[in-house]
Amino acid sequence: MNDTFLYFYKMVAKTQINIKESKSELKLLRKSSKSQREKTRILFLLLKLESKFKSQKELSRYLDVSESTIRRWTNTYNKFGLKQFLNIPLGGKRREVITHIISKGLKERLEDLEHPFTGYNDAVKWVEKRYGVKIEYNTLRTYMKRHYKTKLKVSRKSCHKKEEQVVIVFKKFSNYN
Repeated sequence: MNDTFLYFYKMVAKTQINIKESKSELKLLRKSSKSQREKTRILFLLLKLESKFKSQKELSRYLDVSESTIRRWTNTYNKFGLKQFLNIPLGGKRREVITHIISKGLKERLEDLEHPFTGYNDAVKWVEKRYGVKIEYNTLRTYMKRHYKTKLKVSRKSCHKKEEQVVIVFKKFSNYN
């Protein structure tokens, strides 16, 4: 046989997968999983175990993933096992934009009833002025909503800057004595 042909044949040859878990274990794991991505990977193992599809192309179409994903999943499972195979990273290696110090300052400012934020734009300007860090509006808004359960319209006194005398005069002449 020609060496070039042999090399080409090795590249095209199907990668075998040796599934160690039983069918019942995988079904139970799939049923208890909350992540759809994890369920798809477990289904991949189940289908490989049952030999339902003759080609990777058919399997990839059924699972709605690319053929290269099928090969990558096979290699990952073979090299690292089930635990690492189901460890699906969520996003990249994003650096933390809002540091612990900024977070602590935001929390203190949100709890300060004397000088509350008038909105998320106010919070963005405050962070930039106080910490010298420019944070995008949506980034800060999402962070504040997620960590401090803030809302754009917060129920509070009708105006936090009113003087008590103005409130007394208003009440004196209103119909709600």
